[in-house]
Order: sequence, then structure tokens, then C-alpha cells
Amino acid sequence: MINEYSNIDTIVFDFGGVLIDWNPRHVYKTIFDDEEEMEWFLKNICTDEWNIEQDRGRSLKEGTEILKEKFPEHQTLIEAYYGRWEEMLKGEIAESVEILYELKKKFKVYGLTNWSAETFPVALKRFDFLQIFDGIIVSGHEKLIKPDKEIFYSLLNRYNLHAENCVFIDDNINNVEAADAIGFHSLHFRSAEDLNEKLVAMKLLDK
Repeated sequence: MINEYSNIDTIVFDFGGVLIDWNPRHVYKTIFDDEEEMEWFLKNICTDEWNIEQDRGRSLKEGTEILKEKFPEHQTLIEAYYGRWEEMLKGEIAESVEILYELKKKFKVYGLTNWSAETFPVALKRFDFLQIFDGIIVSGHEKLIKPDKEIFYSLLNRYNLHAENCVFIDDNINNVEAADAIGFHSLHFRSAEDLNEKLVAMKLLDK
């Protein structure tokens, strides 16, 4: 029986939520006594939509000042977001990193991450496994963010890759669907165990 994935030669990983446990709650749980208040703050003040603009290339200083001017009553809480940002990196997701190392034995591996250009060096210094990648595209450098298809094309063009030869792994379904539309073999990351099962089924990993 012919393996429909026999043409795969490259694996592309998202980082946050797949290989790295990043979450602002790791910081704000130490600040707020009430979890409901914390969730309100993250939904209405330091939102994902606001943070993604820093991932798109806006400076941390500018992003912080914009919020402080808009919500001066929350100044201290807003400053904590990037002031204590490194604490939001709880650590690597060990089971996923183990899969990464197994895949690296047989495939080229690349990273495609929505991440601020200013904070990514912190992760690069902290996590040794990031050194094994054949190349990494960081949204903050590109001034583009997933699911914009242009950032996927940046990856393909820079490293002379072909989407049909690549598996793309991301925990954000919007990014997965964008990659699918370009021709990647895309996997929605839910857990390391689930990812391992999918890769085994595709005959890209041994059991």
C-alpha cells in the first residue's frame, strides 16, 4: 500500500502552546486573588488582540504606553505584562519536545511562530531545543502574523520549501486552516499524545 505521506521531508512547528508553555496567567495568578477578576482583565485590558500587535512588530514600549493611556487605573497591572514576561514562560512541553527530537532524526524541522522580536531572544537563550531547527520565522521580524498566508510564503521562499512536502503543526485552528489552504499537511495540536498518534498514523514516526 502506497503511503500518501511518503513525499514529506519537512516538519514545521508552532512554538507557544505546542513546544513551549507560555501563558500570561502564570504571572497574573500571582497578582490577582480572584480568578474571575484576572480573566476579566485578560479579556478586556491586556487582551490577545493587543498582544498580537507586538507579535506583528509593534514595540513593547509602544504597546504598553497605548494601554496605560487608555486605562490609567490599571497602569501597574499593564506594566507587569512585559515587565514580568519571562515568568509567563513556564517551561518546555517535554512530551512535544521529545517528538521534535525524534522527527529531527529523519526530517528537516522549521519553526513558524507568532512572537515579538523583542522577547523571542529570551526563549532562544532559555530553550536549548530551539537550536536544532534548520530555520525559524518569527512574526515580529517579518511584520506579519499567522494566519496571514504571506508569512507562510515567507517561510517557503526563504528556505526553498514546498508546502506539499511539509507537515505544519499548530494549536490554533485558524493557523491550521490557513496552512491547509496553501497546501501544507496541517495538524491541529491538542496534546503531545494526540500529535504522536497522528504522526504514527501518517507513518512519519515509529510507535
